[in-house]
Amino acid sequence: MAVVGNLPRRDDEARAHLHEVAREVAPLVLARDRSVPLADPLRDLVPSGAVARGSVLRVTGRPGAGATTVAFELAAACTALGEWAVAVDLDTTLGVLAAAEAGVALERFAVVRQPPPARWATVVAALLDGVSLVVAEVPRGVGLGDARRLEARARERESVLVALETRGAVWPGGAAYALHAAASVWEEHDTGILATRRLRVEVEGRGEAARPRIGELARAG
Repeated sequence: MAVVGNLPRRDDEARAHLHEVAREVAPLVLARDRSVPLADPLRDLVPSGAVARGSVLRVTGRPGAGATTVAFELAAACTALGEWAVAVDLDTTLGVLAAAEAGVALERFAVVRQPPPARWATVVAALLDGVSLVVAEVPRGVGLGDARRLEARARERESVLVALETRGAVWPGGAAYALHAAASVWEEHDTGILATRRLRVEVEGRGEAARPRIGELARAG
């Protein structure tokens, strides 16, 4: 797994470095197909069981409900194809262990830590140029103009942008689907040890997804 630190400068050298990162983690498999197939149980919640390349997805949920896990499940679908996924982490809370538990192949996964808020959209846009899927924590105050430019970039590059809404931030743009982590419950073994985490997930969107679909993710503790 690659980890990239802050990129606070705005000069040509800083921009070149960011684009070099995107090139280094470019997909091993080109976007030949128009969609990314999902694994169960998300496959049953999303129409056609796949996410169209070039789309934006919103992942929401209160702290502790499992929104990050849902986002990593989407990233895992890309790495399972031999392609790269990247997470844009605002405050070092997106853990590698959580990504691995969700099935993300860490050898095809990178994290960009704490980009300056004023440059968040620039960082995400550069990553969309060379990576199949970007999980981006949304900072407070993102403008509609930046959101629309990122939607256009994802569509043009046939990448998937997962807008992860945490700590009250809201993605102001459009999205093909919204995946909401509605609840998280731990189950215990007979010995009293926490064994399985069950996440209740609701998916809604347009067209076939206009009626919300509800399912459950189960992950070993």
